[in-house]
Amino acid sequence: MEILSLLFGVIGNVISVLMFLSPAGTFWRIVKHGSTEEFESLPYVCTLLNAALWTYYGIIKPGAFLVATVNGFGILVEIVYVTLFLIYAPLKMRAKTWILLGLLDVGFPAAAILVTRLALQGQVRIDATGFMCAGLNIVMYGSPLAAMKTVVTTKSVEFMPFLLSFFLFLNGGVWTLYAFLTTDYFLGVPNGAGFLLGAAQLVLYAIYRNAKPSRNVSDGLEEGWQYQNLISSPSSE
Repeated sequence: MEILSLLFGVIGNVISVLMFLSPAGTFWRIVKHGSTEEFESLPYVCTLLNAALWTYYGIIKPGAFLVATVNGFGILVEIVYVTLFLIYAPLKMRAKTWILLGLLDVGFPAAAILVTRLALQGQVRIDATGFMCAGLNIVMYGSPLAAMKTVVTTKSVEFMPFLLSFFLFLNGGVWTLYAFLTTDYFLGVPNGAGFLLGAAQLVLYAIYRNAKPSRNVSDGLEEGWQYQNLISSPSSE
């Protein structure tokens, strides 16, 4: 059982790394154009927060090194994304991003770590951190619902990138199995939700894959990426 859980953990880490790297094309476009255009920084700021909290969870929970390592990698990737955003964003968006960074990626994690370290001990500290991580992940896994609504409304998968949906499905499934094998409900609940949402997106893709791209909604693909990038930090994650 231990060997099997380790195997699923390693596979999950590989898939999670691919998810973290999935927005790379978006940032190549930003660098190439020298502008963030209409992209929002919030998804990447939130993913950085998510990765930071799961890294902390992986550090304080015995035997959860796979959780810590993949999210530690996620922190590095998201820092690169956010840095590029700060370089290429217009002044107003840059100021907004700095505020979000201060509140969500510095203030909130610092407060969470400080409170759990000073006020809680042992398993209670692990459980409290797990609750925070799982709650945040459930919210972030729910973000693709907006992209799914757009697909149904426009009858086009232009607004929902296939690879991200596919990796969401795989990521949620593998980490749900890992959570089952290690009896870690904090990993299981959000990743189970991610698995179901990923499956729903693949069903939608199968239904609308041959539809013609909508001409009525500009920047639709970009919108799809922005919504789905909120979940690019796996809850294994």
